[in-house]
Amino acid sequence: MGALDEGHFNAELENGVKFDCLELGFEEKPETLAIENAVTVLLQGLGEDINREGLKKTPLRVAKALLHGTRGYNQKAKDIVHSALFPEAGLDNAVGHAGGAGGIVIVRDLDLFSYCESCLLPFQVKCHVGYVPSGQRVVGLSKLSRVADVFARRLQDPQRMADEICSSLHHGIKPAGVAIILQCLHIHFPNLESLLLDSNHQGWVKALVQSGYGVFENKNADIWCDFLSLLKFRGINVDKTQMDSMEQCWCPLQSSLSAKIGPPNPGMVTAVVSILRSLGEDPLRKELVGTPSCFVKWLMNFQNTKLEMKLNGFGCGKTDTLKANGDISHNKEHIHSELNLSFWSQCEHHLLPFYGVVHIGYFRAEGFNPIGKSFLQSIVHFYGFKLQVQERLTRQIAETVASFLGGDVMVVVEANHTCMISRGIEKFGSNTATIAVLGRFSTDPVARTKFLQSIPSTTASGGL
Repeated sequence: MGALDEGHFNAELENGVKFDCLELGFEEKPETLAIENAVTVLLQGLGEDINREGLKKTPLRVAKALLHGTRGYNQKAKDIVHSALFPEAGLDNAVGHAGGAGGIVIVRDLDLFSYCESCLLPFQVKCHVGYVPSGQRVVGLSKLSRVADVFARRLQDPQRMADEICSSLHHGIKPAGVAIILQCLHIHFPNLESLLLDSNHQGWVKALVQSGYGVFENKNADIWCDFLSLLKFRGINVDKTQMDSMEQCWCPLQSSLSAKIGPPNPGMVTAVVSILRSLGEDPLRKELVGTPSCFVKWLMNFQNTKLEMKLNGFGCGKTDTLKANGDISHNKEHIHSELNLSFWSQCEHHLLPFYGVVHIGYFRAEGFNPIGKSFLQSIVHFYGFKLQVQERLTRQIAETVASFLGGDVMVVVEANHTCMISRGIEKFGSNTATIAVLGRFSTDPVARTKFLQSIPSTTASGGL
């Protein structure tokens, strides 16, 4: 009783998990087909075989992810608010504010995800909402989150998102005032050349924005102090002096993409324009005019080139790091480890970034120099800059390091996947770990445990 039919289960695995919001016939919709065709053009522009395993259904998966992630274009915030206004009396015969009149209400730490309108990469948001009820009525608290999500699920920049959420709540609830604070985090995805030249690349850009209506329009009003104090009370430190300092364009890719990359492939640019139209956007909107070119230039980081050949050439010049240093004792071998090697990559299933850290352990005989950190970091970068899955990335790093070190290697990769939190199940804070063990590490549990215990409990993988 209750067991899932095996045939049905296999069909689910083959077709992928279906979103509740995607009705039957989704795959035949014009916008779905248009995005699929556009993604096929992009994959071909990267030099990929669109018929290889892992990519066969990528166009459809990308279409589902994008349409799910931008579903806010098809939603109306006022319908959400109007269905959840409830009468609630304020204070009777007393001096002060409470209940349905004058007492501030705050909902903190709403996790949201949106897509940057400048580069189409998703960015993470912590949203804090405050409003002062009036007219002896309050709004159902869950609706504040739902309204915020409507505007997050569109192509956005932080300030406009804050203004749109704030305006919608102000007109829908008709409170004495409403305020929004957004803490935004945009991945600063480097290119391979810049990483090899600068090992201290900063992988994130932060933005802190605010918006206020009614009693919150005066940024120096006492009500703002109450709002910020109630945030700080729960460990949310918001420096008010930073909230007006965001530059006109906060997207790091707009400024970091090198002119040396050259003009983008016109066919790929046209494909991205088609995607924008299919999402319900106007590609001629001034904020979106440069978006297709920016996205294509970024995507070309993952062009299918012969990186293995480049890596072999690079490795030939690094063999001096493996030479003996004085007397060698093969009976005295130690586990050397290199921890928290950063990486950035691109999920080949959804064309969304994943990023994190790599930990590498290996045996070295006493008397040999440990292999250089920069060499191991280069190996990580070489395999990261491809359309990837984490399991394959882990194996490729392990096999390549083993080819230089004699086979006794252990690799752990810890990663955050934006496809896990910007679509579908939306598992905020989730992290994936994979492991590869070669040589003695595969047969020696003591060695494995020793290496795993050397990995720090916190890593530099980023996030809000």
